Amino acid sequence: MTFLPTLFSLLAAASLPAAPADTTAYTLVWSDEFNSNGRPDPSKWGYEHGFERNREPQWYQPDNAWCENGLLIIEARKERHQNPQYDSSSQDWKRNRAYAEYTSSSLTTKGKFSFRYGKVVMRAKIDVRQGMWPAFWMLGAAPGRMRWPACGEVDIMEFYRGNLLANFAWEGSAGTAWDESKWSVAAWGGQKWAEDFHEWVLVWDENKMVISVDGKELNSADFRETVNARQGNNPFRENFYLLLNLALGQNGEEIPDAHIPARMLVDYVRVYQQPGT
Repeated sequence: MTFLPTLFSLLAAASLPAAPADTTAYTLVWSDEFNSNGRPDPSKWGYEHGFERNREPQWYQPDNAWCENGLLIIEARKERHQNPQYDSSSQDWKRNRAYAEYTSSSLTTKGKFSFRYGKVVMRAKIDVRQGMWPAFWMLGAAPGRMRWPACGEVDIMEFYRGNLLANFAWEGSAGTAWDESKWSVAAWGGQKWAEDFHEWVLVWDENKMVISVDGKELNSADFRETVNARQGNNPFRENFYLLLNLALGQNGEEIPDAHIPARMLVDYVRVYQQPGT
């Protein structure tokens, strides 16, 4: 899905979400409208660097993210990047690869903004072709005290092998506990659905989380069922930070050359809270 820069303003104006989130009972506490051209606001966003997770093939770097005409653009490219930590004798997959064959960006508010409870809204246009793995998600803000999955994970938007996912993860008695939900993009129109912008919403209070897209509920979590097995705490009653990324490969899936470069376009990210939260 390749877009010409001259079309960005037309795309943003022409593809309005079907059901804008109702925020009348909330106050806006943090947002990025991406209205200033150039690098994303460094007071709001940091970056992940290099190889990060899931043995994904892309090298994360800031160069693949920029703002233009009111949109955040995250671009995945097929380009070789040398791994400065390469060690042929290492058993660590992050170190025993001499090169990455792809680059992309992963933005995060870690260390800059975290919150507990409220309503999170993102309007974006994602690529749903083979090999794409875009995501808008959250992680517990105290991973130094609680490693994943005990820190908690919330996948507000994740596209993976033909499905839109809405997931919650925490520490179960037998390992990672997942509350997963899968929705076939093909059933919604496939590539035609992906030609438009859509609005994802997370509603979060002390008892539950609910994830929806364009007003359609995708999944919910009841906090009576999400207590970490060893620590005994509930990660979803603690602070979280945000991540936006375009990953590739989907655990070894082929990435057709015709699908690269690929872009994820984000119109806005907003966090609301109710007064007194």
